[in-house]
Amino acid sequence: MSREKLVSLEAVNPETATGRAKELFDEAKSTVGFVPNMYANMANNTALLDTYFHGYGKFHEGSGLSSQEQEVIFLAISSTNNCEYCMGAHSMIADKMSGVPADVLQAIRAGKEIPDAKLAALDAFTREMVTSRGNPDKDAIAAFHAAGYEDKDMLAIVLAISVKVISNYSNHLFASQLDDAFAAYSWPE
Repeated sequence: MSREKLVSLEAVNPETATGRAKELFDEAKSTVGFVPNMYANMANNTALLDTYFHGYGKFHEGSGLSSQEQEVIFLAISSTNNCEYCMGAHSMIADKMSGVPADVLQAIRAGKEIPDAKLAALDAFTREMVTSRGNPDKDAIAAFHAAGYEDKDMLAIVLAISVKVISNYSNHLFASQLDDAFAAYSWPE
């Protein structure tokens, strides 16, 4: 990671964590299989990590979008926010768990044209939402609708942006190191 750590806090050690941090780490171990570095950093404020878990879960459960679409959104946000950690982690999830086509994933990671028109529209609108701070222009909305998305999908993107702001920004502050599980997907390449 090329970032410089901006906070004096150290990661919370999963082996010695107590209270709510231990509970959240136990939850991570049961769902992810380990405690990612990002979680150990965010656990310095358990309300932050708890909110992240809750929002992430609600987005996956209730967005109404496919796993592929969800990962395209997370990658678009993380790329726009230049979060190396989340780009690596979500690239692995997109590839190994969500079935994002390899050419789509590679295009997103490289900032190139996405070969799937609907996913390209989703990526473009998500980036527009991030860069415009939630003020997309009418043309961006029209293109989003033309691709088959609805207004309710815009709200799902707002939720995803909220979740990724938590992770992207905390990763920036901590210069979170990419876990070994995601190392093959480090970004930028």
